[in-house]
Amino acid sequence: MTNKSTKIIAVANHKGGCGKTTTVVHLAAELADLGHKVLVIDLDPQANASLHIGLRHPSEVETTSAELLLGDLSLLSDALQEETNFKNVSLIYGSLTLGKTEDQLKDDAPRPSEELSNKLELLKGLYDFILIDCPPSLKLLTSNALAASTHVMVPIESGSQYGLYGVTDLINHLSKIRRVNPELKLLGALLIKHDERQNVCKLIRDEALSQVGELLKTTIPMSTKVNQAAILQQPLLGVDKNSKVRKAFQDLAKEIINRVE
Repeated sequence: MTNKSTKIIAVANHKGGCGKTTTVVHLAAELADLGHKVLVIDLDPQANASLHIGLRHPSEVETTSAELLLGDLSLLSDALQEETNFKNVSLIYGSLTLGKTEDQLKDDAPRPSEELSNKLELLKGLYDFILIDCPPSLKLLTSNALAASTHVMVPIESGSQYGLYGVTDLINHLSKIRRVNPELKLLGALLIKHDERQNVCKLIRDEALSQVGELLKTTIPMSTKVNQAAILQQPLLGVDKNSKVRKAFQDLAKEIINRVE
């Protein structure tokens, strides 16, 4: 594999509870199921992706994304956990201390938003996909994710009238980040908990298209299987591989492979 071939996808939206972690976790599982080597980087202080994918509790992990951002390259091998609950999915854990990491980066790093990008250079070519779960803010952690990524995807909760709250801020933020990372491509908005029969969902869909400018064709339906999978620390394909929501994530993985190639 050449250096160019690793696709790094930030899943970003500074609104909480819009399905970022769910998207990262199940997209990772489906990409791996299709034969790709996947790494998940958890940049969210809540560390929910780590709780789902990881074999250990994030508080027991010595080298997390927080240490990696502040430390030097030698920490990369310590941070990489290849054994997880998901086949062919590696993990760099998130940590509660990530909140403090932002302040330290501001004070200590010469280029605070490019620390992750520098660290990930070494991983290019080792993974087909690196998925980054961003925190619900547009501060330095999200900036680091976007500065390091080849692509960005914006999950939007379709059934909620607040689903689009602040999306224009994110789109404006992308144009700032492109000064550092001109290669960053927008994959589009991903509609979560979407039901085409509901008027509110149709309205959100049209509004998302006009605000973000691009929609992923695949939409993710509402399902209790998502919570079940999180409790069991399993991918959806391990919980109920024929469920509608699992098929949707499988379709999403295929669509993303087609879009990034």
